[in-house]
Amino acid sequence: MSSNKTLFGFHAVSVRLKTHPESVIEIHVDATRRDQRMRQFIARSRDAGAKVIEGNDEQLAKIAGTTRHQGVVARVQALLMPHSLDDVMEDIKGMPLLLILDGVTDPHNLGACLRVADGAGVHAVVAPKDNAVGLNATVAKVASGAAETVPYVMVTNLARSLKELKEFDILVVGTSDQAEQSIYELDLNRPVALVLGSEGDGLRQLTAKTCDVLVRIPMQGAVESLNVSVAAGVCLFEVLRQRQAAQKKTVS
Repeated sequence: MSSNKTLFGFHAVSVRLKTHPESVIEIHVDATRRDQRMRQFIARSRDAGAKVIEGNDEQLAKIAGTTRHQGVVARVQALLMPHSLDDVMEDIKGMPLLLILDGVTDPHNLGACLRVADGAGVHAVVAPKDNAVGLNATVAKVASGAAETVPYVMVTNLARSLKELKEFDILVVGTSDQAEQSIYELDLNRPVALVLGSEGDGLRQLTAKTCDVLVRIPMQGAVESLNVSVAAGVCLFEVLRQRQAAQKKTVS
């Protein structure tokens, strides 16, 4: 089986060029695009030593499997990423922060969650193998490069995996609209795994029962819940805010 894969879109390909230029086999660009963004991208690609091939929209769409490629498609070597929770835990330096997604099946939502996770310094995103979307070109494009930097680990039994995380003294925090405690009331300056469910259905019953604590995001308007990627951003950056505040107190 080939270990090569396809990335498309300016952000996804640019991040791969920046982080692992040696893994880029070739980059196909739309020959009809001559705008500044494309010219700068081609220049950076060639500076990085990448092979740049000009083509038309139809050819790029065939390679990417979609017409939403922005005129940039790359064939790259798949990167070696952690494939298990044990691998992830061995690689973590500092205080662990994990994002657990229970039932997220939309590739756009997963891509957005990966992008948020990268921004918040998450060590890995974990999801069940069943009833969840895997990594694909659409996820990579929406993630804007984060699919290349944040490990995405799919597990056979999510509840069992959450129990394994507890053995590492990680607090498993689930989110629920019905929870009494707010995310802002919980001490998150500790090893944390945040668990979010799909929009609408929320966490599965067994997943919710396995969490150490359930919290909610205070909602002031008419809508009852947020998109899962937005909710992930709110929760993850609250963890980051609390940790940074604690560091400042320690320094002062």
